[in-house]
Amino acid sequence: MADEITTSEVTNFADLGKEMWSYLTGKGAVIDYELRDMVIEVPRQTGPDSPRATWKLNGTLRITTSDREAPGAAS
Repeated sequence: MADEITTSEVTNFADLGKEMWSYLTGKGAVIDYELRDMVIEVPRQTGPDSPRATWKLNGTLRITTSDREAPGAAS
């Protein structure tokens, strides 16, 4: 069946995300993530003692897939 995900070895979360994005693109898929009190510390420089910016997230992150070119893109 053409809509099936092809079998391939996924070795980490990033690979899984790429495979899912590839499969969902063009199918009009929407992925919603609900975030509750999520805290992300982003280092300003490299190194374990680097100062960090703290991002706090609450709400919904929506990712919509598409295989159409961006508006205004050259054909």
